[in-house]
Amino acid sequence: MLTGNTLKIIAAICMVIDHIGYLIFPEVKVLRIVGRIAFPVFAYMIAEGCQYTKNKLRYFGTIFSLAFVFQAVYYITSQEMYLSILFTFSFAILAVFTLQYFKKRKDLFSLFVFILCISGVYVLSQIFYIDYGFWGCMTPVFASALRDTKKMDKPVVHIAMTAVCLVFLALQYKGVQAFALLSVPLLLLYSGKRGKWNMKYFFYIFYPAHLVILQGISMIVK
Repeated sequence: MLTGNTLKIIAAICMVIDHIGYLIFPEVKVLRIVGRIAFPVFAYMIAEGCQYTKNKLRYFGTIFSLAFVFQAVYYITSQEMYLSILFTFSFAILAVFTLQYFKKRKDLFSLFVFILCISGVYVLSQIFYIDYGFWGCMTPVFASALRDTKKMDKPVVHIAMTAVCLVFLALQYKGVQAFALLSVPLLLLYSGKRGKWNMKYFFYIFYPAHLVILQGISMIVK
């Protein structure tokens, strides 16, 4: 069985391989295929974080703040309004929290809040280029959808729901995105435990740091 930390490390390695393929060796397709494993694992871990966090505001604020800083640097250097995966997960966290709010209250107002949030994410995905698009934002929501129900609160169900969303994601992007389903066997090995070490902040820093390094390497070799 794999802990959450182990899954994140595997996902981080796959992400680096993916970005090496994207930035340095775009002709080597297998690098992009391996990289498809990363997003579903991180998305599932985001859903887990939403479930177990004791401070929802801090959880959202940390990722959104990192997304904002990274976006500012990216815009200054590229002049592009591409919203990174950190924004994808920020929107996903808000959607998951509104879903939790609805499942707790189960009234029309909370349902309206949830629908409004999902609609807002969809509109933003049509206005801006968000990494992995609308279905990318929805992947953690699907992973959280059947939690806290008496008969369906099983990890295999959450993973199955994640896989369903990945199918929609594959249909949206086509090509190598279908290989995101390779992450499902790994998720089925998830033990439900975080692991011995608290590596949360390492992963927050790792994403922008490795991109800066790889971008620098790509500028040298090209």
